[in-house]
Amino acid sequence: MTVIDAHQHFWSLGLPDHHWPGPDLPPIYRDVLPEEFRAIIDPRVAGTVLVQSQANDGDTDWLLSIANAEPMVLGVVGWVDLASASAPDRIAALAGQPRLRGLRAMLECIPEVDWLMEEALTPALQAIVSHDLSLDVLVGPRHLPMLARFVDRWPDLRVVIDHGAKPFTAPERWGAWKADIAVLARQGVHCKLSALRVAGQPDAALRPTVLHLVEQFSDRLMWASDWPVLTLVGEDQGGWLDSAIRMSGLSGAALDQLLAGCARRFYALGG
Repeated sequence: MTVIDAHQHFWSLGLPDHHWPGPDLPPIYRDVLPEEFRAIIDPRVAGTVLVQSQANDGDTDWLLSIANAEPMVLGVVGWVDLASASAPDRIAALAGQPRLRGLRAMLECIPEVDWLMEEALTPALQAIVSHDLSLDVLVGPRHLPMLARFVDRWPDLRVVIDHGAKPFTAPERWGAWKADIAVLARQGVHCKLSALRVAGQPDAALRPTVLHLVEQFSDRLMWASDWPVLTLVGEDQGGWLDSAIRMSGLSGAALDQLLAGCARRFYALGG
């Protein structure tokens, strides 16, 4: 079994403009670096996608320097201020970095639900498409109707929803979440199976969500750990991997797609 972890983080509290995590999350309010990850990585994991956590250029440059030195990091998803007039030039420069695979929009941190639809972002989004990069979207259930309109507007942009759009952060929207996810799946969006056990729920409580994501996205669903954030609920990379395999009910080629094939294809990874 070969696995690609499609979403994990590194950060250093000493880097300029570090903003998350803060002291309110003491278990992960510390430097999180490759040496620690190498010590805990599940032996089934052949490589990872390293995803930004800070909304600044320095963090992305730092992650790319790590990726260039760490064979386990197959690709980096960075950050650019998409509303900046300089965004297209910054995206062009980043696209020349061999490990850069995409950018992430942290929409859950932006008050305006429709921010991604603003015309000011058009030059940056055009640059992402023209450089054949992808877009991760960190969203909650409230963003999904907007995201469907966005995908209609940008049919050539590869989009992946992080963490299944965090359905357990808004349980009152469960029915709407299911319907909205089905719409986005029909539009060809990808999704990450990660960060669902936000309150230490047992597998039985998570299984309906996992099965809905598996059914809707099929081979456009990719497994990811969200390490080290998943440790906040006492989970580790291997434990979440085992749980996801059990809950998915998949085997054979379909399981291979969940665990590695989808991430390889979406991010154009080696490994």
